Amino acid sequence: MNRFENTESFALSADAQDAIASLRDAFHFPSVGRESSIYFCGNSLGLQPVKASTYIQQELEDWSHLGVEGHMHARKPWFPYHEFLRESTARLVGGMPHEVVVMNSLTVNLHLLMVSFYRPQGKRFKILFENGPFSSDRYAFASQAAYHGLDPKEALVELPLRDGEQTHRNEDVIQAIQDLGDSLALVLIGGVNYYSGQLFDMQSITKAAHEVGAVVGFDLAHAAGNIPLKLHDWDVDFAAWCSYKYLNAGPGAVAGAFVHDRHSNNSSLPRFAGWWGNDPETRFTMPTEFIPRKGADGWQLSNAPVFSMAALRASMELFDEAGMDRLSAKSQSLTSYLEYVVGEVNHAVKGVNHIGIITPQNWRGCQLSLVVSKNGKAIHDALLADGIITDWRHPDVIRVAPVPMYNSFLDVYQFGQSLIRAIQSNS
Repeated sequence: MNRFENTESFALSADAQDAIASLRDAFHFPSVGRESSIYFCGNSLGLQPVKASTYIQQELEDWSHLGVEGHMHARKPWFPYHEFLRESTARLVGGMPHEVVVMNSLTVNLHLLMVSFYRPQGKRFKILFENGPFSSDRYAFASQAAYHGLDPKEALVELPLRDGEQTHRNEDVIQAIQDLGDSLALVLIGGVNYYSGQLFDMQSITKAAHEVGAVVGFDLAHAAGNIPLKLHDWDVDFAAWCSYKYLNAGPGAVAGAFVHDRHSNNSSLPRFAGWWGNDPETRFTMPTEFIPRKGADGWQLSNAPVFSMAALRASMELFDEAGMDRLSAKSQSLTSYLEYVVGEVNHAVKGVNHIGIITPQNWRGCQLSLVVSKNGKAIHDALLADGIITDWRHPDVIRVAPVPMYNSFLDVYQFGQSLIRAIQSNS
């Protein structure tokens, strides 16, 4: 017997039993098509925490009252502001506190880390990545290869998909690593692929890559705040992520980085240095020699973007309150309910249209990528007109992300009802 029901009463009952349902009240919901929209786009831009404006306003007030003295005397002094995010960030990604730092933006961090960890030599120069990465990643890989005087067409290896399949099998990823062997310099994969929503087995990929002598990094843009991570225990060399998706820090917000402890004091690693990565004890004496701070902090370039970090602090407090274990448990249930509701939609519109799911059932976070057999963009637009905010990806995918921090079972049920209407009106 299926444990789900495609009824409003079931959804309301499930929400009543949700131990973290109250977190929903900690966010602002947009008004598009209705007074309060149903928001399934946290995989693109997270909702605004209610406290974000309070925290940003505090920094504006301190700036206005203190000027430059705010660096040391603001209520949350700006000089060490990134430290206020360190412990919660470490918990979020499964790292030690000195292995993480909040800084820059995602692609900037990927470039800075590849300067240190993509070191092609002789026949070992290839970069392996998943099929269909986010375009920014592909551009970063190609430009790094070109920077070393290599032909990106030879250096970049995009994992192939099996005929008729739209996601990777883990055994194929491992086999590709083994086949590349001593020609492989770097594995850099999106922990969760942005398009398909596939979660990769980061632990086994890291182990396989290390066995052939390669370095391993992950782009965690769609993983951080979405799935439990154990970067230190998995022995990952480095990782980077943004904070404007599942971490709810606002458009273009500050990003994060992880560097494994074993690299913390390796001064032989080349890096593009900036004064904020220098030893803070001597930072303001302006030494001519760069002395990197231990850990991920040593990859910092510039001082903290305080307003962006203030919004992130508001969100990270909610992650600490909820805990990734509870968020993950709700995510699994909520996403499974969405999968069930999509099946019910297909039954209701049988013969009119079909909604497929390309996201692997056992390897996913909260995103389901729905393939619409016809009129997909029109259906997406009809959902939006009905107050259901999802994400359209060319040529035929609607990405739906029921984020456990603020989405409900009732949201999912209402999405299903709206999807039926959208399909029937665009058949």
